[in-house]
Amino acid sequence: MDAKTALQDALATADMIGNAYLSDLSDAEFMQRPHPQCQHINWQVGHLIASEHGMLSGIAAGKMPPLPEGFEEKYGKDTAGCDDPAMFASKAELMDAYRAQRAGTLAVLEGLSPAELDNETGVSYAPTVGSTISMQGTHWLMHCGQWVIVRRNNGKPIVI
Repeated sequence: MDAKTALQDALATADMIGNAYLSDLSDAEFMQRPHPQCQHINWQVGHLIASEHGMLSGIAAGKMPPLPEGFEEKYGKDTAGCDDPAMFASKAELMDAYRAQRAGTLAVLEGLSPAELDNETGVSYAPTVGSTISMQGTHWLMHCGQWVIVRRNNGKPIVI
């Protein structure tokens, strides 16, 4: 297996797990926090989408689809403590933005040569283009554990 295929597979696995945990949650459940000191799922998903857009734009300027207007402001650090659903996108809007950004990430990956995956980014936590792409799936999986808590608190079935 080559590096691009491994990255595609890792992103697909993260997509499958993340979507399994989110698929049957309502908009109201998206506004629940797994712990008072954690962000609610809506904010977390918006943060993941904005982060993916920002990180991929950093390695492939102008190649990612635009985010919805005002999206980055809704999901910045200043809104992490807000519990007003009116301040955030709906679950459907979030999932549409997620699918658009993930398609952009996969298109960027498809357009890279294997050698370009080793290009340095200057970012400590994702020092190469390949590690930046890998980080997209990993970042989603980092948050998935918090979503399981919300699922358990709401009596949702085990999906994975």
